[in-house]
Amino acid sequence: MANKMSAVIVMGLVIISLICVASAISGTATYYTVYTPSACYGYQDEGTMIAAASEAIYANGAACGKMYKITCTGATNNGVTQPCKGGSVTVKIVDLCPSPGCQATFDLSQEAFSAIANTDAGKIQIDYTL
Repeated sequence: MANKMSAVIVMGLVIISLICVASAISGTATYYTVYTPSACYGYQDEGTMIAAASEAIYANGAACGKMYKITCTGATNNGVTQPCKGGSVTVKIVDLCPSPGCQATFDLSQEAFSAIANTDAGKIQIDYTL
């Protein structure tokens, strides 16, 4: 009985992990270095694992404080052909990356960007989940 229960639990975890992977959304990321003031928190320090969201994700401030898991998936330019370091980073939305200047889905802090990619790339392809 315990073996059957264990098998059911393991299968459930496998299914959940596949659903999480399948629900990742593709986008792009750049990085920035001046973190305050931010649209969500003004001059309050929110650490360094933070990001500014594009207008579509920011949703008039609804994204403030939400956490996104960002994974580098590839290059967007010819400068660094393999920028990804592997792994993911979780960032907190603290700011808006406004149009027309915003060049990505997420503008990550330099620390968050460098955790997953070579900063020389400047812009990378990503997958992200909420």
